Amino acid sequence: MHPGVTVEPEVVTMTNNSHHDVIVLGAGAAGLSAGLVLARAQADVMLIDSGSPRNAAAAHMQGFVSRDGMPPAEFLSMGRQEICGYGGTVVSASVAAVTRRDDDWITVTLTDERALEARALLVATGLTDEIPDLPGVRERWGSLVHHCPYCHGYEVRNQEIVVIGGPARAMSLKQAGLLRRYSDRVTLVTNGIEMTDDETRRLEKFRVRIVDGTVSRLIGDTGTLDGIALTDGRTVGCDAAFIAPRPRPNDGLLRSLGCAIDPQTAFVAVDAAGQTSVPGVWAAGNVVTPSAQVISAAGAGSSAAIAINGWLLDQDLNRASAR
Repeated sequence: MHPGVTVEPEVVTMTNNSHHDVIVLGAGAAGLSAGLVLARAQADVMLIDSGSPRNAAAAHMQGFVSRDGMPPAEFLSMGRQEICGYGGTVVSASVAAVTRRDDDWITVTLTDERALEARALLVATGLTDEIPDLPGVRERWGSLVHHCPYCHGYEVRNQEIVVIGGPARAMSLKQAGLLRRYSDRVTLVTNGIEMTDDETRRLEKFRVRIVDGTVSRLIGDTGTLDGIALTDGRTVGCDAAFIAPRPRPNDGLLRSLGCAIDPQTAFVAVDAAGQTSVPGVWAAGNVVTPSAQVISAAGAGSSAAIAINGWLLDQDLNRASAR
């Protein structure tokens, strides 16, 4: 998190009989955007967040028009304040389980065994980047070691950049090509990636240097990066490094509800508005779209909120008509 910026959610007293129109799990960009739309629409909305944002290690977020360069923690704090200003609630807690009752209400059970109920649920719990277990990577993650050229490429322009091949093979190769827009000194260390002749030719013609070798560790004093050490004793100098981690969606709660899985992506399947196969359950942001940046995750949250509000309205009209 950015030094000096704390995120203080509103603390509320919850009982086992707490009922809400919508519960949003996750108060990142997608969850906050949804919460704001729903609170302004006069829905009783509660956001529950465990306080582990994906971009906590980054000093700034980029590419969000009017918020470019803002510290992520400041963005989250402002979003929470806006939602609470419209009557929404943000609480700091972890969720143990989610169940859908026979009457279609959804029960959210917290790890302290408190239970909350909602007519609709939006899951915006994001994903976890599975960072390679290489000495020197984790302590530099988000500052000198990055994963997204769109988020951090501009900040390392004209520097000597090394792309470390990883389990996300296709993204590693794409990183090397994308980063050539920012620097004419880009090296791809294969690190176990078996490249085809065509892949090698295309990148080399694009003036990406390719080093076939396995990375053993990153070199440099604390807060610096001097290069990459290979297992055969060679070193590759650099000022910044990029790695494509494997994205692991935090979708256990969605799967426990029986939400259908997209066979192509292996992520939970949603429609254009984020609705899952389970009635009353939506999902938005990185939990279902790993490539979503902050601004696109926020847009997905907004779209889901509008769809949820329309769904609630339809239920209300049906109930009123039945009476």
